[in-house]
Amino acid sequence: MRIALGSDHAGFELKGRIAAHLSGRPGVEVVDLGPADAGRVDYPVFAERVGRAVSAGEAAVGILVCGSGIGISIAANKIAGVRAALCHDDFTARMARAHNDANVLCLGARVLGEGTALSAVDAFLAGTFEGGRHAERVALISRLETAGEG
Repeated sequence: MRIALGSDHAGFELKGRIAAHLSGRPGVEVVDLGPADAGRVDYPVFAERVGRAVSAGEAAVGILVCGSGIGISIAANKIAGVRAALCHDDFTARMARAHNDANVLCLGARVLGEGTALSAVDAFLAGTFEGGRHAERVALISRLETAGEG
């Protein structure tokens, strides 16, 4: 599984800890899409990089980290085909996958402790979409990407 990682300056340290947590796992390739250091950056740039990688099929899933997780999730959700979920623990991460077919996990570095964040990462990556009634809802969400355009 190819995983695209990105953050802003507030999420830079946690992004590195997530990369280290995932490194060496069989079948997992982590692609860090930036930033390269903890200097001030704008989170929409990295949300776009990760979102486009996921949308284009260059990564199976993405993980984004900013201070609260809010801004980076809003930005990522502007990319067609991205279903970015701001999660606060392993339960919300598991449900994001199971019920919403989320393909980008967003975390708040200033909100979560490292252990909780890594547990959410593990739950997200282990999760699978349940389909069924949830598939209809995900299809309705997807239609919103083009509704009202033109």
